[in-house]
Amino acid sequence: MNDLKDLIYFDNAATTKVSESVLDAMLPYLGQIYFNPSSIYSASKHAKGAIEKARAQVAKAIGAESDEIYFTSCATESNNWAFTIAQGQNKQPAKPTHFITTQIEHPAVLNTAKQKEKEGSQVTYLSVNEEGLISPDDLKKSIQENTALVSVIYANNETGVIQPIDELANICKERGILFHTDAVQVIGTLPVDVKRQNISILSLSGHKFHAPKGVGILYVKKGIPITNFLFGGGQERGRRAGTENVANIVAIGQAVEEAIECMEAKNEHIKKLRKLLFDRITQIPKVKFNGSMDHNLPNIMNFSFEGIEGEGILLHLSMQGICCSSGSACTSGSLDPSHVLIAMGLDHALAQGSLRISLSKYNTEQEVIRFLEILKPTIEKLRAMSPIWKP
Repeated sequence: MNDLKDLIYFDNAATTKVSESVLDAMLPYLGQIYFNPSSIYSASKHAKGAIEKARAQVAKAIGAESDEIYFTSCATESNNWAFTIAQGQNKQPAKPTHFITTQIEHPAVLNTAKQKEKEGSQVTYLSVNEEGLISPDDLKKSIQENTALVSVIYANNETGVIQPIDELANICKERGILFHTDAVQVIGTLPVDVKRQNISILSLSGHKFHAPKGVGILYVKKGIPITNFLFGGGQERGRRAGTENVANIVAIGQAVEEAIECMEAKNEHIKKLRKLLFDRITQIPKVKFNGSMDHNLPNIMNFSFEGIEGEGILLHLSMQGICCSSGSACTSGSLDPSHVLIAMGLDHALAQGSLRISLSKYNTEQEVIRFLEILKPTIEKLRAMSPIWKP
């Protein structure tokens, strides 16, 4: 693993390092406290108690109640479950269920919506402006009498653009429609209060805020009838069968608590790094910042470089020990340009030349400086080789 010693990791929107304190919290539940929390003997109560503590930690972090929190395997499962729950709420059973989402969702929502269409449901995909923002007025115009769910990503995983969640949720509340948000990228960066914000259903994934992969959250507002997603035993109050992943649940509880406690200090640190990156990168000729100057997470930046492909940038950076991405890790392997950037109005060539930089509390100014020293000559080298580059 010596090749990882000096690695510069700027792909935290894809996954994050498990923090030492989170690792310490979960280890006992991989060793001494290995019991099945559903067993009736007294030793299993240690595991059961740890799950309920984590449930309370998550609830506190988002302004919910403990019995509104369900543990899942990931946000993809949580997003799928949200659509399943909403489908059971169709107030017009004679008509197909109608869903509203956006063109810039994570594949976990987009592909779920497309599957619902194949099964006979109707889906409206809201467009965005050049900054990646949807219009609340467009939402109002799209609502139908058979609309069961509006699902809008809180902050985009490729650009960091923050949607007007409060306003969108209020529109849904006024119309008696469930509002779901994939809030994977915002915990520990933005304050979330599901009650104040009128959010009906919310999805989270632990590995985005320094917990391990393999554990997620679904918040469902009390009073919403819940359709089971998995059938079997009586885990998660009979709503999601399967023996609980105790160690990872403990980890997500610890991680979300730390994320909230450290949010202000983390954001201040990252904003300094962001400014340095933004100021230097925008000095490179013919580069475009993809996002909103006023409504963006501080830790995610997306740039497009004319005349070259993002894949080439990533490969050259990787050879220098730098990890970035050109978009969502869940679409890696696709030759198509980012659906998010296309929805924002970029042409295919410019969208193909995108680079996403996503930071965490562990990144340093020294790493940023080293990255900038490598990036500019990399862009110049690739442009010199490109048959389509025009200085």
